[in-house]
Amino acid sequence: MTLGHLDIIERASRLYDEVYVAVFVNSSKKGLFSHGERLEMLREVTEHLSNVRIDSFKGLVVDYCKANEIPVVVKGIRAASDFDYELQMAQMNHGLADVETLFMPTNRLYSFLSSSLVKDVAKWGGDVSAHVPQTVARRLVARLREQ
Repeated sequence: MTLGHLDIIERASRLYDEVYVAVFVNSSKKGLFSHGERLEMLREVTEHLSNVRIDSFKGLVVDYCKANEIPVVVKGIRAASDFDYELQMAQMNHGLADVETLFMPTNRLYSFLSSSLVKDVAKWGGDVSAHVPQTVARRLVARLREQ
């Protein structure tokens, strides 16, 4: 989770009475952090936002939305290349379940950030503390030392 992700969550929390941040369970992907650790970090960095709920799901996002009566998915967009892919997903989600998508441009301060880039910089000893929440920076450095 980068500060860009957190910025989108905080901005969405000002637009909606309740915001769900749902983490997809993907057993075919091996991330640096376990699913449970990712949920824990998200809870830590959003604890100041009383209307944000952290959850997880398997399957289609539209099924999660239907089950939780969520009419809108908020997506942060860093660049035009993000928009091309996300637009296709938004149109499919609308066709499948009438779920709308709100595209929110990422704050220009974070538009270059990606989780992969942050991990690569940290892996080679770079300081990522200006790009991720403090708790994430600490865990990232500790995890990379373990490897």
